[in-house]
Amino acid sequence: MAKIGLAATKYIVKASIKAEGVVECPDVIGAVFGQTEGLLGEALDLRELQKGGRIGRIEVTITSKEGKSDGTIEIPTSLSKEDTALIAASLETIERVGPCNAKRIVNAIEDVRTS
Repeated sequence: MAKIGLAATKYIVKASIKAEGVVECPDVIGAVFGQTEGLLGEALDLRELQKGGRIGRIEVTITSKEGKSDGTIEIPTSLSKEDTALIAASLETIERVGPCNAKRIVNAIEDVRTS
């Protein structure tokens, strides 16, 4: 599996997620890959983009409190701005994480070349 280098990263998609139950990081990553699979066609399939080094490692942080989970998702990309926006929009289709209902919000698409 190819990895995206820090120098090649153009954008980082930042999203937040809230689940109505206790979930773990692998549950969120599974939801991202599983529920976006086939949504944008073969050209923007997350698994293939990650294998080819066009998107980097999906970073997830989750905290659980009182039976609910809150967290963040960060996806580094070396795609164009338009393709990165499509990837970010595909995250909005996630409705469940593991066995729990979930709400997700794309907070920002950060251009790391300017920062």
